[in-house]
Amino acid sequence: MRDRGLIITSVADNSIADELRLQPGDMLLQINGQEITDILDYQYLIADENLQVLVQKYNEEHWLLEIEKDYDESLGLAFQDGGWGSTRRCGNKCIFCFVDQMPRQMRPTLYIKDDDYRLSFAQGNFITLTNIGPPELERIAQMRLSPLYISVHTTNPALRRQMMGNPRAAQVMDQLRYLAEAGIRMHTQVVLCPGINDGAELSRTISDMGELWPAVRSLAVVPVGLTAHRRGLFSLRSYNEPEARNVLQEVQRWQKVFASEYKYPLVFASDEFYLLAGIPVPPAENYGGFPQTENGVGLVRLFMDEWRQSAGKLPERIEYPVNCSLVTGKLAGPVLAPVVAGLNRIDGLQVELHVLENVFFGKTATVAGLLTGQDLLAGLAGRDLGDRLFIPAVTLRDGDHVFLDNITLEELSSRLKVPVSPVDGPDELVHTLGLC
Repeated sequence: MRDRGLIITSVADNSIADELRLQPGDMLLQINGQEITDILDYQYLIADENLQVLVQKYNEEHWLLEIEKDYDESLGLAFQDGGWGSTRRCGNKCIFCFVDQMPRQMRPTLYIKDDDYRLSFAQGNFITLTNIGPPELERIAQMRLSPLYISVHTTNPALRRQMMGNPRAAQVMDQLRYLAEAGIRMHTQVVLCPGINDGAELSRTISDMGELWPAVRSLAVVPVGLTAHRRGLFSLRSYNEPEARNVLQEVQRWQKVFASEYKYPLVFASDEFYLLAGIPVPPAENYGGFPQTENGVGLVRLFMDEWRQSAGKLPERIEYPVNCSLVTGKLAGPVLAPVVAGLNRIDGLQVELHVLENVFFGKTATVAGLLTGQDLLAGLAGRDLGDRLFIPAVTLRDGDHVFLDNITLEELSSRLKVPVSPVDGPDELVHTLGLC
C-alpha cells in the first residue's frame, strides 16, 4: 500500500479542483494537516467546509491551497486505483480456504486472498480481523466504517487459531467487543465444518454473537465448500442429510431464543443446509429482512416467492411455439423443477430442465454459481437445447459475460450452437420469454 498521497487521474470540468488548476499526475498529500493514505481519508476529510489542501504537482512543486466549500460539495477529483491503493492480503492458512482448492487454469484474480477492512465497509467483503491491530480498529471507530462483514467461524480462541492457522485469530472476541462498543454494526458468518466447529462449538459461537446484539446484526451459518482439488490439504468432508438437519435444529432453537429476547432471529442458516436436509425453506418473515443474501441466505425463498408472483400472470397459451432449455446445478434442481412444470403448462411452450453435475470443481460442488463454461459444454454437448438456452446469471462474472474458467458467453453459444441468455430469477426468465 502506498504510504502517503493519492495520484490524481482526472479533474471534473468546472469543479473546485479545475478552478485551482489541478491536473492528472498531481498528488494529493494532506488535507487540514492530515496525511491522505486512501480514499477513505479523502472522503472523511473533505466533508469540512474549510480546507487546507497540500498538493505535490507533477513537476514536484508543493502547493498549499485554501478552499471554502459547501459541506456536501465535491472537489471534482478522481484517483489512481480508485484511491484504494494495494489490497490488504489475507495472512491466514484456513483449513477450509476455497482459494487453496481451486484448479490452476482459472483467471488470476480468483487466486487473490483479500482481507481488507476497507473493502468490507465499501463492498461487503468478509474479513477475519487477523491483520489489523489497535490503530486500524481506532480508525474504523473514528470514521464510523459501518457496517462491517466479519468471518468469525468460532469464538473459541484455541479452535479459531487452529482453524485459521494464525495465532492472532484468537483475539476475535476482544476485537468484536471493541467494535460493538464503538457503535460499529457487524454482519458475521460461520463456515461450518463437520465435527470441528459445529455442535457445542456452534452453540457457543451463536451465544457469543447474541451477546453483542444490537451491534452484531446477523450471523450466517454456511456449510464448508469443498472441491475435487484438495490435494495435500486438511482432511474435510461435506455435510450429509442427518447432520444438516441437526444444524438446522440448532439454528432454529437459537432463533426462538433471540426472537423472544430481541424480537429478531439474528442467526440464519444458508439455503444449502435446507436443500441438503430436504427441509422446506422458511417463509420470508423468518429472514429478518434478508441481511445476507450474498451469503446464500434466503435466496431460495426470494426465488420461490418471485415465481409465485410471476406464475399468477402467465398466459394459458402463446401465439408462436417456443422450445427452450434451462440449466442449473444439482442442488437447485428441486427448486427449478416446479418452475419448469409451471411453464410447460402453457400451450405452445416447451422448457427442458438440465441439472448438471460439476466436473470442473468436482461432485461436491453442487451450487449453480460454481458451474463453469466447461461444465456446461460437457453436460449439454449433443443435446437438443431448443431455440434458446437459459443459464443462471450467477455463473458469470459480475457485470461481464465470462465464466469462472474464462470461457465467454459468446464462445459457449457458438460451441453449443444455440443462443444463450443469462437470467437472474423467475421474473427475468418470464419476461425474456415474452410471457408478461
